[in-house]
Amino acid sequence: MITYKRAASDQELQEILAIQKRNLKAVISIQERKEQGYITVPHTFDILKKMNDACPHILAMDGDRVAGYALVMLRSFKYEMPILIPMFETADRLLKGKNYVAMGQVCIDKPYRGQGVFKGMYTFYKEQLSTTYDCLFTEVATSNIRSLEAHKRVGFKILETQITDGTSWEIVNWDWNE
Repeated sequence: MITYKRAASDQELQEILAIQKRNLKAVISIQERKEQGYITVPHTFDILKKMNDACPHILAMDGDRVAGYALVMLRSFKYEMPILIPMFETADRLLKGKNYVAMGQVCIDKPYRGQGVFKGMYTFYKEQLSTTYDCLFTEVATSNIRSLEAHKRVGFKILETQITDGTSWEIVNWDWNE
């Protein structure tokens, strides 16, 4: 049975990194990218831990095993990962006056896909953070159709399309006050 919680240990962060490593766009086939989606940005343990210390990440757990994760990234981490600066600048412009939080990355480990874990993690995310934040935003590569459609089903709406370093991204937002 899948349960949801906030990340609380270095071991859980290491499991996030292991899932991340197996699902990076650079290491999976083109066919798998199309069918299963992919993640783009690798994180180091240090940045993952700093982010978690500031606001713990969301985990889907199968017993003591991490089945999926949704990273929580506060505005204060805007400059920690240069590749994400354009995303934050766009959010600052489009969500002016909103107290937002960024979903830094979401990934479900392969054995757990298609079982509602994605929606379950986002439901838990909202339960945990909607009393503090107005909305949750992220960006999804336009070529990552599976992820984009999954985000729309949860309640994210496309705010803008932008191109960064040759990659087209949908900036999406889930307004928790609607």
